[in-house]
Formats: sequence, C-alpha cells, structure tokens
Amino acid sequence: MFFSQLGFYSLIIGLVFSIILFPVAYRDLFTDSNSISSNIFSISFLKLFFVLLSFICLIISFINSDFSNEIVYNNSHTTKPLLYKISGTWGNHEGSFLLCLLILVFFIFIFLITSRKEPKKYRIITLLFQEIIIIGFFLFLLITSNPFNHLFPIPKEGLGLNPILQDPILVIHPPILYLGYIGSSIILSSSIAAIIQNQVNSEWAKNLKIWVIISWIFLTIGIVLGSIWAYYELGWGGFWFWDPVENISLMPWLCLTALVHSVIVLEKRSLFATWTLILSISSFTLSMCGTFLVRSGILNSVHTFANDPSRGIFILFFLFFLILISLIIFFFFYKEKKIKQKNFLFSKETSILINNWFMMYFLSVVLIGTVYPIFLEVITNEKISVGAPFYSKLLIPFLIPFLFLMSIGPKMKWIRQNVKLFNVKLILLFFLSIFLSCLILFKTELDTLFVSVLVIFSVYLFFVTIRDFFINNQINFSQKISHFGFSLLILSIIMNGIFSREVITNIGVGEKYEFNNGTIYFENINTSEKKNYTSIVGIFRIKENNNNEIYLEPELRIFNQPLIVTSEADIKTNFIADKFLVMNFVKGNDYYNIKYQTKPFMIWIWLSAVLMCVGALINFFKRRSC
Repeated sequence: MFFSQLGFYSLIIGLVFSIILFPVAYRDLFTDSNSISSNIFSISFLKLFFVLLSFICLIISFINSDFSNEIVYNNSHTTKPLLYKISGTWGNHEGSFLLCLLILVFFIFIFLITSRKEPKKYRIITLLFQEIIIIGFFLFLLITSNPFNHLFPIPKEGLGLNPILQDPILVIHPPILYLGYIGSSIILSSSIAAIIQNQVNSEWAKNLKIWVIISWIFLTIGIVLGSIWAYYELGWGGFWFWDPVENISLMPWLCLTALVHSVIVLEKRSLFATWTLILSISSFTLSMCGTFLVRSGILNSVHTFANDPSRGIFILFFLFFLILISLIIFFFFYKEKKIKQKNFLFSKETSILINNWFMMYFLSVVLIGTVYPIFLEVITNEKISVGAPFYSKLLIPFLIPFLFLMSIGPKMKWIRQNVKLFNVKLILLFFLSIFLSCLILFKTELDTLFVSVLVIFSVYLFFVTIRDFFINNQINFSQKISHFGFSLLILSIIMNGIFSREVITNIGVGEKYEFNNGTIYFENINTSEKKNYTSIVGIFRIKENNNNEIYLEPELRIFNQPLIVTSEADIKTNFIADKFLVMNFVKGNDYYNIKYQTKPFMIWIWLSAVLMCVGALINFFKRRSC
C-alpha cells in the first residue's frame, strides 16, 4: 500500500511541476538571453523524476502483489511469474497510459538537451505545446484512469492477467509501440513551433528528420513484434489479419513512411514544406485517434483491454482540442515561402511525391475499412466485419504501379533526370523477372491477373534493389538497405500468400490422418503441472511425401487464475518455410482439433522488417555524427 500511495502523490507532484513549467517557460520566451533558463531544465528533470518514481512504484506494487491497488488486483496473481508481474504494469489501460506519460516527459527532456544549437524561441514553443499534451495526459490519468485506486477490504488474491498476454514478446511489444506513437507528439510540437517562428526550412527539416526516423523505427519494430506474437500465439498462423487494432498501428506507420520521404525533399530541395507539415499533424492525429478507438471500447479486438466510454469521450475531446489548435496555427500562422525552382516531371522529388500519394491512398483504404463498420453500426445497428478480400481488391491494383515507381524513383536525380527510353540492363532485368515469375506461378492455380502482375513487379523490384548495391548512383547506402528490405518484405508476403497450405481435422491419440502431401501421426499426450497452469503437450509426427519427417509438439495450457485455456503452437522454422501445428479441445469426446500449416518464407518477412530498420538506423547515426 505504501508504494501505491507514494506513486499516487508522485504523479500529483509531477503534474504540479508540469503546471509550474508552463509560465516559467512562457516568461523565458520573452527574455533577451539566447539560452534557455536553467530553471526550465531543473523543473523538467524534477517532473521526469517524479513520473518515473510513480511508474517504479506501480511496478513494485505488481511485484509485491499489492492487491489494495485496484489494477494490481485486476491484472495480477500471486502465482504469476515475476516477468509477467512486471509486464502486467503496462498490460492494462491505466498502466499503459502511465507509461505513455513517462515517454512523453522523457522525450521532451531529451529534446531540450539535444537541441541546444536550435533557436531558443523554437525550443521553448516546442516545449510549451508538448506541455499541453503532457498536462492532458496527467489529467486523463488522475480523473478517469488513476493507476493507484485503492480497494478495501483488501482481497487475498488477484484476478490475474489474461494468459494470452503472458508472453515474452508482449513484455516489450507495448513499450516499443508506445515509443513510436509518442514520438509523433514531438514531431507535432516541433512543427507547430516551426510554423510560429516561420522556420519551416531545410535546416528545420534536417532536425525534424531525426525524430521522424526514431518514431518510424520504434513503430516498425512494435508492429513486427505484434505480428510475430499474433502468428504463434493466436493459433491461426497468420502474420496479419487486418484486425482493427492492427490497422490502428498501420495507419500512422504509413503516414510516417510518407513523412520520412517528404522531409528528405524539404531538406535537400526546400520543397514540400506544406506537405511535410500536413503529414506531421496527421501522424500525431492518427496515433491519438488510434488511442481513442482502442481505449473507448468501440473496437472489438483481442488487443483491446478497455471498455469505458467516459475514457473515450475524454480522449475524443482532448484530441479535438489539440487538432483544432494545430489547424488554427497552421492556417493562420503558416506563410508558405515561394521558392523559384523549376519542378520537372522526371526527378527524384516528383517520384517521391507520387509515391506519397500512393501511401495516402493505402492509408485511406485502411482508414475506411477500419471505421466504416463503426459508423454503419451507429446508423443502422447492423454489424459487419471488413476482412482481407476488401483490402486485397482495393490495394493490389494500386500496389503494382507503386512497386514500379519505387523501382525507378530512387535512381532519379534531384531537379531533373535525363530519361533514357532504352535501358538494356533494366529491360533484361524485367524480362528475367517475367521468366522467373512464370516459373513460380507455373504450378499454382491463380486465376487473378492482378496477382500475377504483382508477382512480376515484386520480383523486378527485388532484383533492382539488389542491383543498386553494385552500382554508384543517387541512392545512399542506408536507403539501399531499407528499400531492399521493403522489396524483400513485399516478395515474401506475396510468396507466403500464394504457397501457404493448411490442413484442419479432428484426430485422437494413436490415430493418423493422411492429406495430399503426407501423413500426420498423433503419437502421444504429455501432461504436467506448472506454476500457474496445467500443460498438455501433444506429440505429433508428420511424414511428408518427400520422406521428410518432423516432430511437432503443440501445447494446451489450462490457467488457474483466471480459468482460461490457451493454445500454444509449435513451429519449426527454416529459411524456406515454417511448419506450424496448433491443437484445441473438441468438446464432448477424446478428439483434438488440429491445424497443420506450411508457411513459406515466414522468416524472411521478419528479417526484411529488421533490414528496413537497420537502414533507418544507419541514416540516423550518420546524421548524428555529421
């Protein structure tokens, strides 16, 4: 109880320092000094200290199983392993928002330290706008989502954390994802300050790009970790299900990806200033809209854990307030500088702009597919779900020209590209892509022209990005790695979709099941007692027609608190394909339902995302060393 009380009062003290910081920073804005007052740094540090102390107190409450704390009672249990007691701190609504607040406070403190060479007024205005966001988060926590509410009488046991959230990846997935989301707040605050100070120029773009890359990297890693978790934990064997909450993280990622490219043009050519600002505001808006949809209980997903409309209303009004202020400042303070530069159709900046339009189209499709069911239910009381067919029909046709432009755009020169209508090497690569694609698709039953053409262009992009490593052109090394990673991602996803195979059946111990490519033998069952669950492991031998033989041991876990059964897939991974097996109980008899899948190129999907992040990291550290 002591640490809960300490955490609560630390949170209040943090709010007090945040409120004090606002007039101190505002007053310092009009002083003659060229440097920021040391009082601002002191107050910012104290605010960070008390928010960190509050978060540490919440962690200690979980470790000590302090069930006088309401969220510890709702999300923990004495038999829960220590790792998941700690991760339970942010595995709930209140704790996750306290973590978001900590990241907000930490990021603005880092910004103050690392931006010493920037103009004073620009730094202070960024701080002031960020403080509006921070104070809003403080009030949201203390008014609607206090992580330190007390229970009396004190329960002897807690309700436990949802077992599907008790996973090593989900220990780190939420914090990394939040780092990506919260990074967009610095992007917004910095953009507002640049507008007010009439500082939207190439030098500002150079500094903004650092925060854009940081946010993009964390958001990418967070999405990939969530995808990996869904792949092996939810039992359906897919890396993306177009789940509404998955879409919520994808939308700001698409916006940040477009922003990364537009801010490069602003840095290099002093163009796309307005577009960069719009994307900066949109990135934060999409992150906050996602927070509203997830926390309000409007979306129904395995990823959500809040269902309190009052919280959603608070976020909605707060979001509306922030967007309104941002738009007012943008429309009334922003003065676009007219730069006398000729823009040619065949140039790097034009190709980036066109690809950004494609990104915005993809974002719009995902946005409509996510929110349309919500509005339809409100208007007609009819519930529908929007799945993969909707996105495939609307995305695949436009993905083809997007991939083609991506294969030629990066090699163009700034300002103007001399177009060669006949490039022997690229034509040979294209015909090689067609030939290999025909070999790939020869034994498949694809009847969709768009998919066949998509395979050709994805193979072509893959070859072009490999070729870029061996020639000197306009592309820097970090960009080559990121674009190669993206081409590998697209190609791996397409190959996975085309060649995945699935077998679903009910089978008993000692029985076998024959399918087109082999035989599944259900050899045995092993049962054991773990700390907080009963483990039932099935022993399966799969013999394929090519005489390859593997053993897979999927598991069922019966948790004691809360009483829930989860399925743990067993996956054998190599560089060619994954062998995926999951089993479930069949009620009323001794049979088990099994799903056996062959998932080609799965590991390359994860590795390609890593390559994209490596390229971005190289760019980040190269910029920091300059």
